[in-house]
This record gives sequence, structure tokens and C-alpha cells, in this order.
Amino acid sequence: MQFLIYILIIPFLWVISILPFRILYWFSDCIYLIVYYIIGYRKKTVRENLALTFPNLSFKERLIIEKKSYHHLCDMFLEMIKTMTISAAEMNRRFVITNIELVKEYEDKGKSTVLLASHYASWEWLLSVNEKTIFKGIGVYKKIANKYFDKLLRDIRSKYNAELVETKRAIPLMAENQQKEILFMYGLASDQSPKLDRAFHWDTFMGIEVPVHTGAEMLAKRYDLNVLFVKVKKVKRGFYEATFVPITDDPKSIPDFEITNTFLREVEKQILEAPEYYFWTHKRWKHRR
Repeated sequence: MQFLIYILIIPFLWVISILPFRILYWFSDCIYLIVYYIIGYRKKTVRENLALTFPNLSFKERLIIEKKSYHHLCDMFLEMIKTMTISAAEMNRRFVITNIELVKEYEDKGKSTVLLASHYASWEWLLSVNEKTIFKGIGVYKKIANKYFDKLLRDIRSKYNAELVETKRAIPLMAENQQKEILFMYGLASDQSPKLDRAFHWDTFMGIEVPVHTGAEMLAKRYDLNVLFVKVKKVKRGFYEATFVPITDDPKSIPDFEITNTFLREVEKQILEAPEYYFWTHKRWKHRR
């Protein structure tokens, strides 16, 4: 059944991927109308999240952010499909890295690096950074139930010299690479809500006290990894800029949870600058004090 669904949908995805961007975004506008007005995909969650994090705004003001966020969500989904056939030159034109030299400086330190990101703007196209670095990139992700679409997702994301690794395999892989002295850049999006039984630390995120993921910090300390944050900005429709922000090259000297807290402050800055580009459909604040 999984294979049948896959072979029925894959031609449709391929056709979408070869569309010119102008038509792609027209198609995205049509999908937005269906997703937002007809299906109402996770609209209740989005509305609750915005009310929690922006209580100072009126309902009308939050509604504007809500609608823009759904427009962006549809754009990003189609941009991910577009990655199947987009050329390297077109990707470099649309996803610009403003300070790639900082990554090279960290590479020169001779240590692997943890690249912290958030579900903001375009984390899918962020994987293109691996074409510009010496270290091979590894993205930690959650496996999709349909094994054929899971493989498709891994193939799409590995187009730029990046490998996707399931969460449960990430720690053993890091240990193995450390033992063999193989240098990698590990990408983690750590702004989601952890399970309560795995919550070791609570912090305020957008003014609300919630449990936070500390795995990236724990791994950085255990294996002495450089830590960078990548700030992604949406310049205009279909165009992004990524800027690397140094957090530390000596994680063992940093007090516990300070790396995690610094990461959260950087994510907050992004959201406050343009909240419509955050992934509000996440149930990020489902556990809160």
C-alpha cells in the first residue's frame, strides 16, 4: 500500500519540481486557499500559539500573522519539492550565505561542529550549505512512516552532500566519528518541544516557561564540538539569506544550559523580527508552566 501511494504521487511531485518559480508560487497560492480556508490545517494550534506568545497584539493583528504564516508554509513545502530538480546555480542565487568564512574558520580548528537551527524561514534549503564546506553535513531528523517517501526525503536532502540520520542513530554515529577522528557538521533543529520524561531543563521561550531540548548542548560538551547558530532571513518570496552566529568553540568551559539558552534567545530574535515565517503549526508550548 505504501508503495502504491508512492508511485501514484511521485510523478505529480516531479512535475511540480520542474515548474518555473512564477507558476510554482501561483500553485502555492491555490494550495494556501485549500489548506487554510477549507482544510483549516492545525489552525487551532496556530491560533493558540500566537495568542500565547503575542498577548499584546489584537486578534486582528495576530490573524494577519496567521495568514502570512500559512502562505509561507505552502511556499516552503513546494520549495522543498523544487529541490528535486533545482540547479546548484539557482539554489546559490536564491539561498545566499552571508559569512561562509566563519564556517571555514571553525573547520580550521580541527573539530566537528554542531550547527543549531530552528524551524524558521527555510530550513530545507539550509542543507545547501554543505556544498560550500569541507566537512560533510549530517542532518538529524525524525523518520517518516512511509519508507518510500522517507527515502525520497533523504534523497532530496542529500543532494547537497548532506546525509540524514534518524535521531536514535545520531549519538552512536557521533561517538563512532569521534573515535575515528572523522570531522562532520551536525545540523539540529532544537526548537521543538521534548517529551516530558526527557526534559532536563526548563527555560522561557517567547515569554513562556517550557521544557527545552538540551541534546545538542550535551553532545557538544561530550565530544568537544564547535557550536554555531544559523540565522535564516526571508528576503522576499523564494529568496533567503543565512548568517552564522558563533556560540562557542569551547563548550566544556560554558556553564550548563547556557548554550541552550543562548540558542533560544537567537530563535526569539528571529521570530520577533518577522513572526510570519516561524513554523507555528508545531505544538511547541503544549507543556508549559
